[in-house]
Amino acid sequence: MEIVSNLLIPFILLLVLFHGLFKGVNVYDEFINGAKDGIPMVISMFPPLLAMILGINIFINSGIINDVFSFLKPIFLFLNIPFEILPLAVMRPLSGSFGLAFLNDLFTKYGPDSFISMLSAVIQGSSDTTIYIITLYFGTIGIKKIKYSLWVGLLSDLVAVILSIIIVPLFF
Repeated sequence: MEIVSNLLIPFILLLVLFHGLFKGVNVYDEFINGAKDGIPMVISMFPPLLAMILGINIFINSGIINDVFSFLKPIFLFLNIPFEILPLAVMRPLSGSFGLAFLNDLFTKYGPDSFISMLSAVIQGSSDTTIYIITLYFGTIGIKKIKYSLWVGLLSDLVAVILSIIIVPLFF
């Protein structure tokens, strides 16, 4: 299987190249033209992405997240929900990279077969990077009215976390 996965992309690239040659298309020139057309899109994506990264870093480095987590700890303990999943549940809508890094830390700390790791994996898989998606995609094409999309996205992330907390104990 590893051989197939390593050869798949070069095979697709050669397939496109030979198809272009068969159709009489100058594949290299078309590639260069496509790259030129992509530069304005990359430039338009940069400001919203930079603003999102700056906002996330300010939020994380300000220490406010620790205050919020310490406030919520008694509630999690009362409801018998592992407190260790809270950073993942809160930060997953902001950053997929943070979610994966935090999930890896949980796997290392508790083991991949632990309840906390399984619950975190389900949360990671069932939620999305809502803030990232809205910032990057909506910002790139100039959509300014994001209120309802943001609320629906965050609500779906919340539902994913709640359902994970309810369903995962039934199976593990």
